[in-house]
Amino acid sequence: MRILIIGAGGVGDAAAKIAADRDFYEALVVADYDLARADRTVAAARSRRPGDTRFHAAQVDASNAHAVEDLIGLVGATHVLNAVDPRFVMPIFQGCLAAGATYLDMAMSLSRRHPDQPYERCGVLLGAEQFAMAGQWEAKGQLALVGIGVEPGLSDVFARYAADHLFSEIDELGTRDGANLAIHDESGKEIFAPGFSMWTIIEECLNPPVVWERDKAVGTNGEYDVEAGFFTLPPFSEPEIFEFPAGIGPVECVHVEHEEVVLMPRWVDAKKVTFKYGLGEEMISILRTLNTLGLDRTDPVSVKGVAVSPRDVVAACLPDPVTIGPRMTGKTCAGLYVTGRGKDGNPRAVYLYHVTDNAWSMSEYDSQCVVWQTAVNPVVALELLASGAWSGVGVLGPEAMDPIPFLDLLAAPAPEGYGSPWGMEERSAPAAARS
Repeated sequence: MRILIIGAGGVGDAAAKIAADRDFYEALVVADYDLARADRTVAAARSRRPGDTRFHAAQVDASNAHAVEDLIGLVGATHVLNAVDPRFVMPIFQGCLAAGATYLDMAMSLSRRHPDQPYERCGVLLGAEQFAMAGQWEAKGQLALVGIGVEPGLSDVFARYAADHLFSEIDELGTRDGANLAIHDESGKEIFAPGFSMWTIIEECLNPPVVWERDKAVGTNGEYDVEAGFFTLPPFSEPEIFEFPAGIGPVECVHVEHEEVVLMPRWVDAKKVTFKYGLGEEMISILRTLNTLGLDRTDPVSVKGVAVSPRDVVAACLPDPVTIGPRMTGKTCAGLYVTGRGKDGNPRAVYLYHVTDNAWSMSEYDSQCVVWQTAVNPVVALELLASGAWSGVGVLGPEAMDPIPFLDLLAAPAPEGYGSPWGMEERSAPAAARS
């Protein structure tokens, strides 16, 4: 296996450092539009194993599918990990198909809201452009493993695990993500600084969130169409207080557009699929203000004769997520709340989760916890593809794979595994499930 990571931002940098400790591949190239960033990531990876000659840096324009195809051929990459923001999904996806490489990403092609009823009906779903090309991937015998970060990614593995091993009937697959993170300036004062790409946060949180329900997917004549089950709500809908483990505690979560809702119904049988994120009052207020002022727009506006994207300006004004780790404290939790009936037929509710402590990820990898938790999952997936424990053809989500090898490898102590255990908590079953 020869790996090409496209993107040397926070997640790409963390993925390279995580992969540096593993032996399942023969070469790893980190490519970025800014070659200096790629060089820094390669230097960090090499420093974990002095004398290791597997790591190299390259420059690439990820917006150009032909440039991606050419680089894959130049470096002989067999597997490509897309670690840039979702604007570049399709050029990288198309470049991989043309070059004959296996493709992995952590965010799927962008959605487009319904022109007339954006808060009721779906327009173009997340990932729709990729699924539309599934036949081409199948015809060439290639695999595109989409949505294999932490969310989407690990939460989708949890969904498959719950369906296979914990539940006989699932009422809801509810991804729930929360944290107690704080970022401080040099004087110790807490400041606003997102732990992930602000461009992506704006995209996810201000788009109409998607929900899926099986009842809507069944037509009047009894025919089943998974696509008919999707519908939208206004941003920040249906707030709920969710109790997170590991000392994080209660966090208010709201509906957010996310790939899990698009992926899970295609491979896992459930009555409902949702995604809620613990944004917090400050983040919601900031996002509403950006939307009101038009600063969430991606189309350029003219500023004294210079065309600039307002969203790009907002993202550029905030600290780079790569740099905030030393000033961050707390933990982040990603997980899946599943309700329904257990294998014994009785009502059951569980929360399957993964927690990363920023103090640990900084100490062990010099990576802040949000990007580390995202990055570890595609590296685990790459190792499973290298060993043959995971395989497939076409455009597939993590739900299409056996969850046990993944969960075992993630949790096993190093050096056999990645030393990052996941957990499960039994919760009180909802009243509807008990009736």
